[in-house]
Amino acid sequence: MQKVFKQAVTIALTLGVLAGCAGEEESIQKAPLPVVESNFTPVKGWSHKVGSGVGQYFSNLSPAMGYGKLYVADRDGIVQALDPETGKVIWTQDLESDVTAKLSGGLTLSYGKVFIGTENAEVIALDEETGEEVWRSKVEGEVLAAPLVDEGLVIVNTSRGVLQALDADNGEDKWRLSGDVPTLTLRGDSAPVSISGGVFWGQANGRLAGALINTGQMLWQQPIGSPKGSTEIDRLVDVDAQPVISGERLYAVGYNGNLVAIDLRTGQPVWKRSYSSANNFIVAGSQVYLITDKDHIVAVDARSGTEIWQNKELEYRLLTSPVVINGNIVVGDSEGYLHWLDPYTGEFTAQQLVDDSGIAVPPLSVDDGYLIMTRDGQINKMQMP
Repeated sequence: MQKVFKQAVTIALTLGVLAGCAGEEESIQKAPLPVVESNFTPVKGWSHKVGSGVGQYFSNLSPAMGYGKLYVADRDGIVQALDPETGKVIWTQDLESDVTAKLSGGLTLSYGKVFIGTENAEVIALDEETGEEVWRSKVEGEVLAAPLVDEGLVIVNTSRGVLQALDADNGEDKWRLSGDVPTLTLRGDSAPVSISGGVFWGQANGRLAGALINTGQMLWQQPIGSPKGSTEIDRLVDVDAQPVISGERLYAVGYNGNLVAIDLRTGQPVWKRSYSSANNFIVAGSQVYLITDKDHIVAVDARSGTEIWQNKELEYRLLTSPVVINGNIVVGDSEGYLHWLDPYTGEFTAQQLVDDSGIAVPPLSVDDGYLIMTRDGQINKMQMP
């Protein structure tokens, strides 16, 4: 039973690499909590608890906003629609049957449905208005990343290296593309993205791939990292972060690999920079913000790849992916703290303790504040002062 989440695995692997190289006992320690004088303190609007949360399991179950509702879920199978203004429950659906539901990828909203992937190799569609199950389909492997919904298809990237498309109306299997999966990989998979009839996703073999959405025909594959070293750990090259489309470029980053900007028209790299990461990242304005495998927060110029700043003060604190809230870069950590940074300098602007169970997924920005979900299933609606 897998109880560790991806960044914990990354630290364990890094420890193994260091020990193997040094030949003597070494340790990597989590950075102490930085002392931050907060420039502001968000105000709590409402709180709600959904099931048991995700505990210390690896999970990409992020809250989703749409259809005038907030949708949330826990790993055991509780899915709820909430009133985003009050936190009041509109409907509840329990997806647990004979076995634990093990919800793990999503939530994705489209075509009047809520789509969720599971560790039991299933994709489930619920009616967004009532919560009733519309269909449930088996797929080739665990679904650890959020499904993509486009052009009438639900597309998932599974743990077995299969990109699989299902009919969004009934879950019927439409096409599959299989990729190579190395013997040892990080726990996690890249969520696919799409534009102009193309779908793009990262692979465990260190490549970024593109295919036609309607048919699954492969367009191209671009190496993000190449296996190096004598051990399986040294040769990890997973591209687990979701690619980001911005303008005419597609950005991707890999573990033990590179941050790459690719021309969408040609599939060729515009620039590459050496960064190792398995976390989702963002492109905001003219800058790329990412979390490295050491939990350094980095800002890079999206046009040239030039590093603008790097904050190392949260090293190995198991950070969430970054988001932009109220003009700040925001990350959560495993001890339940939210850290706010100036996007131009990387200096801290605020810090709050949310819940000591820890934070697994980034906050969700909404019009009048943000929503934060902790590992024990606590959801807080926060408003900026």
